[in-house]
Amino acid sequence: MPRVIGSHNGKEVREAVLENSDARIAIMSYGCVVRDWRVEAGGRAVPCVLGFEGFAPYPEHSKSFGIVAGRVANRIAGARFSLGNEAFVLKANEGANLLHGGPEGLGKRVWDMEMAGTSAVVLRYHSPDGEMGFPGNVDFEVTFRLVGPELVCEMRGVPDRPTPINLAQHSYYNLDGKGDVRDQVLEIHADQYTPVDDQLIPTGGILHVGGTHMDFRTPVQIGERDLEKVGIDLNLVLNDERKAGVPAATLWSEETGLELWLITDQPGLQLFNAPKMNIGVPGHDDEYYGPFGGVCLEAQGFPDAVNQPGFPSIIATPEEPYFQRLAVRIAPL
Repeated sequence: MPRVIGSHNGKEVREAVLENSDARIAIMSYGCVVRDWRVEAGGRAVPCVLGFEGFAPYPEHSKSFGIVAGRVANRIAGARFSLGNEAFVLKANEGANLLHGGPEGLGKRVWDMEMAGTSAVVLRYHSPDGEMGFPGNVDFEVTFRLVGPELVCEMRGVPDRPTPINLAQHSYYNLDGKGDVRDQVLEIHADQYTPVDDQLIPTGGILHVGGTHMDFRTPVQIGERDLEKVGIDLNLVLNDERKAGVPAATLWSEETGLELWLITDQPGLQLFNAPKMNIGVPGHDDEYYGPFGGVCLEAQGFPDAVNQPGFPSIIATPEEPYFQRLAVRIAPL
């Protein structure tokens, strides 16, 4: 049974642990957060995601560590959009724009949680009509299942009217378990990306990655694509020819020998390497997370898709509800 580890806004926060001989993963009912993910390597249990040892630091200090972001992950320009003949004004939380569902998005809500056997946990949340300005009631369900070294995450959203839904599992990975990720080697099967303006809002264009800092088509150290240490926070357009079961992205650490595979059915992957991270309280194993302390590989629909008619639609309906399947495998190479 999930254990109580705290409370938030008058609700108990619970935690479930999924464990086998390959991994130990702790998941909280607050925001569906993957709080801790341990894999044995080099004689130690390496913490492969950024997080805190308990719940208490999360509301104040977490930078979306391990959440399920939504209702709409990433950015919506001007915190507004139109659907049919209706215009909707959302609750902005990044200047004039909306980020990851608003100031009280799904990643900051307490979900209902129950075990599904010994290797899976199911989380549910009812988002009422008008929450953060979004239309329609939506029943969300997230299932995490540990299969060997692979964590499978299935995300569903069933609305009672057409509404945008775009979820993203938002773990910060660091396969060293400490320090920064600039030396870790990343490969992403994406020939294109969506350029942005100075507010990180897509321009609507789609450009080829060749000759740019977004070219991860062959394995390369993350730092080699960000030599000036300004950071990366952009959406890559995953190649259409990806086959089922073939990873969209891989990450590798020479220090620990751990390798990550990410398999997704989504069209985009937001790459973020946290250049300004500076967390004032300790995380796992008393590590203080600084610049480039982790890398996010956020499988999702394209940012600001509600305002970009040339992007794949993120509108879900009662007849065609939202679904995403993500699988992340971390294991010694």
